[in-house]
Amino acid sequence: MPAPVLSGPQYLREGLKLVLSPGLRLFVLLPLAINLVLFVGLIYLAGHQFSLWVDTLMPSLPEWLSFLSYILWPLFVVLVVLMVFFTFTMLANVIAAPFNGFLAEKVEVVVRGTDDFPAFSWGELIAMVPRTFAREMRKLGYFLPRAIGLFILSFIPVVNIVAAPLWLLFGVWMMAIQYIDYPADNHKLGWNEMLAWLRQKRWQSMSFGGIVYLVLLVPVVNILMMPAAVAGATLFWVRERGAENLVTQG
Repeated sequence: MPAPVLSGPQYLREGLKLVLSPGLRLFVLLPLAINLVLFVGLIYLAGHQFSLWVDTLMPSLPEWLSFLSYILWPLFVVLVVLMVFFTFTMLANVIAAPFNGFLAEKVEVVVRGTDDFPAFSWGELIAMVPRTFAREMRKLGYFLPRAIGLFILSFIPVVNIVAAPLWLLFGVWMMAIQYIDYPADNHKLGWNEMLAWLRQKRWQSMSFGGIVYLVLLVPVVNILMMPAAVAGATLFWVRERGAENLVTQG
């Protein structure tokens, strides 16, 4: 068993292998198509507005501090990239939530070797929409107040220098929440219970969230890595919960 801080890359790597396997490809194609359309649209918008967004966030400096612009500009470029990344990720996951929930079910069946879930049907998939949509809205309710706080922080002179690092840490945590929530929700684990469980697995969660965050920043690659992250998160769920059960039984 890898150290907690090293487990994230392993889960994601194994998740990628799983979604590329013949038995799971079918459940990946539709969310991939949705993500591709959304990604192209958002990149088109960002390409036309990027410089304006950076200039808007950049603080106005007095003439004698103008040399700091060369230091601060890269930080605010990073800040805008993180904001665009978050927007794409949140929208893509809200739209693809039922498919991701279903993919998490099928990955768990492959990993465990037993099938305790209903057989695939369009009716079953449609039936998942209200539940998964409500869960995504719960994530959004968790995300927005914190994101707004960081966004406001971005406009406060001097203090806004720490905005990009805080966005990074918050982003890593949100990636863990976003993807591990799919298998947790499939097992009807409540929102607060899921958060408490992730906090108990803080190092493993941050390791997984960190590697997912990193690969999702890579254009084009991120489209394929989203379903890989769902599969990796399901592996995380099965193994970490399984380890807990073994300790309890022991």
